[in-house]
Amino acid sequence: MSESAGPLAAATAATTPARRHLRELGRDGATMAAVAVVLLFALMALLAPWIAPQDPYRADFLRRLQPPAWIEGGSWAFPLGCDALGRDLLSRIVHGARVSMLIGLLVVVVATSVGVLAGLLAGYLRGWVDVVISRLVDILLGFPYLIFAIGLMAALGPGFLNMLVALVYKEWVLPCRVVRAETLAAREQDFVEAARALGASRRHIMLREILPNILSPVIVVATFRVAYVIIIEASLSFLGLGVQPPTASWGSMIADGRQFLLNAWWVSTFPGLAILALVLAINVASQGLRDVLDPRFAR
Repeated sequence: MSESAGPLAAATAATTPARRHLRELGRDGATMAAVAVVLLFALMALLAPWIAPQDPYRADFLRRLQPPAWIEGGSWAFPLGCDALGRDLLSRIVHGARVSMLIGLLVVVVATSVGVLAGLLAGYLRGWVDVVISRLVDILLGFPYLIFAIGLMAALGPGFLNMLVALVYKEWVLPCRVVRAETLAAREQDFVEAARALGASRRHIMLREILPNILSPVIVVATFRVAYVIIIEASLSFLGLGVQPPTASWGSMIADGRQFLLNAWWVSTFPGLAILALVLAINVASQGLRDVLDPRFAR
């Protein structure tokens, strides 16, 4: 009986931390509400072609600057009104979610992967590898993110792929610093010394021993950075350096409506509210995730 119960008990113990984290997240009402908002935006981005009420690129000058449905002159066929070209704002906001979330996720995934690898190498190998990577990180941190991205976009030219390159070029430095600091602490721990004494290779120690034990702060930092990258993408699109028309982008939509703020406030306001809601939800969800994964911040 005890022999058969052993593997079952081990499996139950192995899943206990994940279940505990889920229970702690579930008890936090603000975090769960934020997660729900993020999931709503994600579903909106995935299902944009099917849930958008109108064609987001179809212009109709007869509906130019048509107000929202609850204002005189509006129509429930265009609930949030139309822009200066008569395009449905709600449909463009729904499609704009695809651009913002895709860029945010792609940039953070690629940059975090690069940063984790560089941080592991710098923290574990030390020596000239650490010097080169650390000095490069210091140089990149000396430039304000937005100004650095504007300079790169001006050199590369506007466009989706160029924006990814420009944002990844600097985004990797923060996860690199976090991983380097965690690796410096982990490399002196007993489990690393034991693996080294058993003849494990450097690659094995970095990827199999150290990396799994430092993933929690990496996940938290990556989640926070998604919101920041979304803001940078909107800023570049606002300046005309991001995704180019007619592709729907929240930043370019705000820019399109800035000259109509006094008599057609809805053109810029609703895309701005979409950015606010998504970024705020990601930040609140990230805060809750940090509290669960890092015992130093436990409530």
